[in-house]
Amino acid sequence: MLSHVRQCRSLRSPVKFLTLSPLTSFIFSEPSASAAKFAVDDEPTTIDSLSNPVDIVCEIITGVKTFGPVKFLEGQWFRTLVQSLNQPQVDQIVDVLRIESPDSAVLFFDRLKSEYGFRHSRVSHLLIAHVLAGRRRCKELRSALEQMLQQEGTGSAPSLCELLWISFRDWDSNGVVWDMLAFSYSRLDMVHDALFVLAKMKDLNLRASIQTYNSLLYNLRHTDIMWDVYNAIKVNGIPQSEYTNSILINGLCKQSLIQEAVAFLCETEGKESKPCVVSFNTLMSGFCKMGFVDVAKSFFCMMFKHGLLPDVYSYNILIHALCIAGSMEEALEFTSDMEEHGVVPDVVTFNILAKGFRVLGMMSGAWKILHEMLRRGLNPDIVTYTILICGHCQTGNIEEGFKLQEEMLSRGLNLNSISYSVLLSSLCKRGLVNEALSLLCKIENIGLKPDLATYSILIHGLCKQGDVQRAIELYKEMFSKRILPNAYAHCSILLGLCEKGTISEAKMFFDTLTEIDLIKDIVLYNIMIYRYAKLGNIEAAVKLYKQIIEKEISPSVITFNSLIYGFCKSRKLVEARRWLDTIEAHGLVPSAVTYTTLMNAFCEEGNIHAMFELLREMESRAVEPTHVTYTVVIKGLCKQQKLQESVQLLEHMYAKGISPDEITYNTVIQCFCKARDLKKAFQLHNEMLLHNLQPSPVTYNVLINGLCVYGFLKDADRLFSSLQDQNIRLTKVAYTTLIKAHCVKGDVDKAMVLFRQMVENGFDITIRDYSAVINRLCRRCLINEAKKFLHLMLSTGISLDREICSVTLNAFNEGGDHNSVYELLAAMIKCGLFPE
Repeated sequence: MLSHVRQCRSLRSPVKFLTLSPLTSFIFSEPSASAAKFAVDDEPTTIDSLSNPVDIVCEIITGVKTFGPVKFLEGQWFRTLVQSLNQPQVDQIVDVLRIESPDSAVLFFDRLKSEYGFRHSRVSHLLIAHVLAGRRRCKELRSALEQMLQQEGTGSAPSLCELLWISFRDWDSNGVVWDMLAFSYSRLDMVHDALFVLAKMKDLNLRASIQTYNSLLYNLRHTDIMWDVYNAIKVNGIPQSEYTNSILINGLCKQSLIQEAVAFLCETEGKESKPCVVSFNTLMSGFCKMGFVDVAKSFFCMMFKHGLLPDVYSYNILIHALCIAGSMEEALEFTSDMEEHGVVPDVVTFNILAKGFRVLGMMSGAWKILHEMLRRGLNPDIVTYTILICGHCQTGNIEEGFKLQEEMLSRGLNLNSISYSVLLSSLCKRGLVNEALSLLCKIENIGLKPDLATYSILIHGLCKQGDVQRAIELYKEMFSKRILPNAYAHCSILLGLCEKGTISEAKMFFDTLTEIDLIKDIVLYNIMIYRYAKLGNIEAAVKLYKQIIEKEISPSVITFNSLIYGFCKSRKLVEARRWLDTIEAHGLVPSAVTYTTLMNAFCEEGNIHAMFELLREMESRAVEPTHVTYTVVIKGLCKQQKLQESVQLLEHMYAKGISPDEITYNTVIQCFCKARDLKKAFQLHNEMLLHNLQPSPVTYNVLINGLCVYGFLKDADRLFSSLQDQNIRLTKVAYTTLIKAHCVKGDVDKAMVLFRQMVENGFDITIRDYSAVINRLCRRCLINEAKKFLHLMLSTGISLDREICSVTLNAFNEGGDHNSVYELLAAMIKCGLFPE
């Protein structure tokens, strides 16, 4: 104790202190750090009231030696004294303690950092690193160095290496510290710094460990530099571990150099090291990711030939690949095989199988896997539940998804963001956006923070439901939480504003995104261009296109399709046709939509020749026509009364494997109805059914109208009744067509029955519907029948208008029904319609 006090007294003289440590000159040459501030229980003591800096160092060292490090460092005296310590003083204390009491030095170093937040210097870190290295406390050594490197940052290797060389070159365990420094740099992904340290070690004849080389090799496995590291291992004669070759094989697989990986395994087999399970696993994984499961299985068999037993990871690789390929039976066979070879399936194995069944939509199989897990005493983890929740939500059984959520909570497991995102997405898809918002509150209440995916799903759901205002509120909330919305959220809001708002609101939002430079691609521009084109504002659409070119954003085919559609809608077909050349000028190929849009526009204009010219150009460029393209061509043929050719084109579509839709058939059926060939029209209807194509309400509207127009009213009634018996939903047009036909025939009772059915089925009945019937009845002088419909109209709360009053007054006057005239005049006055 007396010798220690004398030593502390010698610290009062910087010259004498030089004899204590080879580091002293370096310490005193550093600029003195400002004193750190620490939180203490009592009033802080001022620096003036304390001993001078050298006395403080001596007193702390004496206190540690006298009372022991734990008791002294927890004492109130040290808590007060520590406020005035700076980095050079701490360096001195650590340097003295590491000689006399290494454990005390480590404890003092850790306590200052953990309890008082003291920022240690490089010197203290390296002093403690040498203490830990000398005592073979490798885990703590790595932790101390990693803390220092995180503090120093990238590019710090040259100055740290200089410090190690100048001040620590002759110290014991110096080689260990150098090696761990390179390893720590590599672990923190500071690869260039790690390479610098290794280069310095080579100059100093210090040898790095295989663990350091393996770590660096792993970090560089995506690059060709990994070969330089591998060659350095061989040149320096460093014994390889079983993972060295596996890391290099993994790197080759990552670079899609599978053949080179196989060649490397064959080349090193039996020479440098015996192939290990990890190497085979790496190759199997590489082949499976490329879809070559059979090749992976051959390597699996080779493991047995080399006397190696596959581990659970080996089996999981193959089982996963087989599940992805949909070969669940073979995957289950491998699961049985692994048990026969003494390898026990783990939770990962069962999760892979459960996911395989989920992908195939076989949730019963997934549940069997869960029950097997429980039978074996394995606890389902968060991945297991996430798989089951995703499966049930994707099959529409969201209720089961929420039951699983409750079961997870009962087992002490909280859902992850993926599970919640799936539940939120399922609720939004079913239109249950309010319930999704309630779930968002629950997520926040259990401490989970909503992420970008969560907000994007909700914003999309709200916009799809038409509640754009609430979506914008969530959008603003994202910014307040420093979550930057992605293109998906932007698109949802812009589409919502276009659909439910006004074009001016959409433009304001779009302009805001443009001003703050959040539009990086063409998608949002395409939305606005299409909206302008749909509204017929082709000038605004072209203006946006010019902005795209100015900003050097590459337009897409969709951009040009929207512009062509806009010009076609404005009937500027010559300009629309010119945009085909512009598409090619941008190195793009016109799509089927491009040609179909133009063809339809020329067809509508009656320019069938131009339409067929475009079709020939389309085929010459190997652009495959779609069923919509053929529908447009059929419409053109029908306009030319080429009905037989339109039917032949239908057959040609089936021959090419293109299925016509109901619109295609409706086009042809309508043409045959107009041509009075109702027999062929109904044959086409039956053909639809043979091809499992359900006729649409429009199909039946066309057929019923055809029967009515050409006097087959009884057949129209039979068809109508048959459709009602089959619970086929009919439109209002079908009812009004029959009602008008019965009015013309004078069968008012039947017309009244149909009219009442139309009202009972919830169709929106307007004054135009009543007017159409009453006008026909009046023209046929069916005054009493017209009065019935007039009374029915008034009883449903629909007010009179001048048109219907004028027609009925004339009919009543001509029929001499003066009482009805007076009644109608009174009703008009009551409705505020004063006779002229």
